[in-house]
Amino acid sequence: MESVQAIKQRFEIIGNDPKLNRAIEKAIQVAPTDISVLVAGESGVGKESIPKIIHSLSHRKHGKYIAVNCGAIPEGTIDSELFGHEKGAFTGATSTREGYFEVADGGTIFLDEVGELPLTTQVRLLRVLENGEFIKVGSSQVQKTDVRIVAATNVNMFDAIEKGKFREDLYYRLSTVDITLPPLRERKDDIHLLFRKFAADFAHKYKMPPIKLDDNAVHFLLQFRWSGNIRQLRNVAEQISVLETNRDISAATLQSYLPSEGSQLPSVIKDKKSESDFSNEREILYKVLFDMKSDLNDLKKLTLELMQNGNTKVQENNKNLIQKIYGSNPSDSEIAFEEQPSVALITKPKAEEHFEENDDNFTFAETVEEEEILKLEEKEIELIKKSLEKNKGKRKAAADELGISERTLYRKIKQFDL
Repeated sequence: MESVQAIKQRFEIIGNDPKLNRAIEKAIQVAPTDISVLVAGESGVGKESIPKIIHSLSHRKHGKYIAVNCGAIPEGTIDSELFGHEKGAFTGATSTREGYFEVADGGTIFLDEVGELPLTTQVRLLRVLENGEFIKVGSSQVQKTDVRIVAATNVNMFDAIEKGKFREDLYYRLSTVDITLPPLRERKDDIHLLFRKFAADFAHKYKMPPIKLDDNAVHFLLQFRWSGNIRQLRNVAEQISVLETNRDISAATLQSYLPSEGSQLPSVIKDKKSESDFSNEREILYKVLFDMKSDLNDLKKLTLELMQNGNTKVQENNKNLIQKIYGSNPSDSEIAFEEQPSVALITKPKAEEHFEENDDNFTFAETVEEEEILKLEEKEIELIKKSLEKNKGKRKAAADELGISERTLYRKIKQFDL
């Protein structure tokens, strides 16, 4: 069994923090077994190093190692990515595809951001962990796989379980062994070491002298919170290495590259959401539908008042309502109303006359439609007759000329008694 120091050198892990050393010790101890491991820690602490250590020290080291970022795969395709699919299983599935669990058979699969998995996929993953069985999307055949699963997350799993976003049984199945990596702010002695390492790497990469921090800058570096952890520290070191012409960095210069304490990133999201905030698309659709219903009721009210009271009085009394429905420019709506003929107070006899006129209009519309249909039939009969005469009564040739089937032509001949 390799020592912790040898593993650090092999995987370029820098730091002597006791919590970091304990995490690496756990990875070394658990590697020869097939126990599922859950790596926990904030974003940017280097969680991807632990599954690599476990895979390289296990009996599966000659098998495949596949790292999957579960948060980067859309919800609609993640089942297909992980478990594969059959040809024709969904639109665009033009061929059979092997999933990651099938490809990684005999190896290790690293599921990063496992807390982002949809609940339906969590059920499938639980079956793989329990029995090593899975079913491709669109298939009915059960397949077996022998895969070591190492998962990682930066979310609080107990909060996710409480909110119903993560299955409790899957959590306990994944976290047979928990390995927690400490955030950078808890590794004060390692911050300057890491900065010097990154500065040396970028000096070599960009072929320029390495940057150096004075005492005040080092003190400021250690006191900073580093919400983005090692990733943020590395980015700051790269920025300073590229942009600063003076290679001796003061505290003021370093401070100019760091966000102020008041705007720490990532921002903290409140647990309680305001009434106007929406958690999913369904609520947004409901809100839109309710707004449409309200607008429709306002429009009905306005139309009724128009019919009863005429244009001018209604426009004066309902300026705000007209502006809300027809737009911000009131003159447009006034013009629209003026163009329409004024409607007097409706009495019973007038309503009857009005309906009688409508009935006449409808009768006329039906007559026109019938005339058009008759004209179409006449044209159809004329074309069929001409084609039959031209082809000397040969139905097949006539049908080909007309662009219809012979059966359709026969039916038309019977229909029109030709």
